[in-house]
Amino acid sequence: MQNGLLSDQEIKRYGRHLVMPEVGMAGQERLKRSSVLLVGVGGLGSPAALYLAAAGVGRIGLIDPDRVEESNLHRQVLFGTDSVGLPKIEAARDRLVSVNPHVALELHPERLESGNALPLVRGYDVVLDGTDNFPTRYLVNDACVLSGKPNVHGAIFRFEGQLSVFDARRGPCYRCVFPEPPPADLVTSCAEAGVLGVLPGIVGAMQALEAIKLILERGEPLIGRLALLDTLAFSIGEIRIRKDPGCPICGENPTIDRLVDSDPVCSTEGERLPALDVFALRDRLRDEAGLLLLDVREPFEVRIGRIGDPIPIPLGRLEASLADLDRSREIVVYCHTGIRSAHAVRLLREAGFPRVFNLTGGIDAWSARIDPSVPRY
Repeated sequence: MQNGLLSDQEIKRYGRHLVMPEVGMAGQERLKRSSVLLVGVGGLGSPAALYLAAAGVGRIGLIDPDRVEESNLHRQVLFGTDSVGLPKIEAARDRLVSVNPHVALELHPERLESGNALPLVRGYDVVLDGTDNFPTRYLVNDACVLSGKPNVHGAIFRFEGQLSVFDARRGPCYRCVFPEPPPADLVTSCAEAGVLGVLPGIVGAMQALEAIKLILERGEPLIGRLALLDTLAFSIGEIRIRKDPGCPICGENPTIDRLVDSDPVCSTEGERLPALDVFALRDRLRDEAGLLLLDVREPFEVRIGRIGDPIPIPLGRLEASLADLDRSREIVVYCHTGIRSAHAVRLLREAGFPRVFNLTGGIDAWSARIDPSVPRY
């Protein structure tokens, strides 16, 4: 039997919502009519998707081109060990169907880019940004501004998280607060710095909460406010943020009127550092005995695995150890994913080392593409 938009099964399922005056039958039907696009189904997208599906959001879009890796499992709670190797959105679909079969799931097995962002974003009521890189964050923001959609933003780093709702119709957008991406040499990825597994669960659930508040039009969404979470101190601070009249996309005289793909942050401030990919390094190691490998990771990382027989010098001690390196030799520097090694290459070049190369993707790429016996972490 159907009662309005909700079936008897759904009324039973959502009973604890229906007795709340802030939700009730009208609010639950509003949730069922609503749609949310999750950009990224990783640490943030996993808990957000689970709670949005459980809450009865009628249509949920998932966009993510990646496959599940074992290193995802400590924080990406949509997936289990048997999901490793599967496309993330397919594994997510199977899990979410078991959570709530009344929700329509739309799968987009692709990367968000300038060519597909606007049509995707325009097809949903709310966008939830679960990405982990600056180019995609700016693309999500710009697509939301140009489409007039709210952007529920979350970000995580080690023990810290941040959360806001960027809606240029009612407040600032992401560019109002962060006009340009930070210099590449100031960016450290979660793969490099690490992240406490429970942190994205907290922030992703809070993103789901903000999305539901927007749909229900209840409470005070985090528009014009940036929440800062410190899990070590267990404190939640708040910064008031304002719309920037000079913002290049939502200001008084906008200069951005279309989407443009940004280059991934992989080199330092426009400087194209000499680099080798893992296939080139494999070939060079076979053919040349004089190549020097420099590992700038921390000692505990070196114990996990290494490439060849490197000289291990942590990045923080490299400047004081330059005299220990042979300037006449060709040096390939590597770290976990290529960020710290890029810093090291620039330092060595500034110190006068003539032949220094960064290993693109670091030991993680070496393990994934060349030698799977090297553990990934």
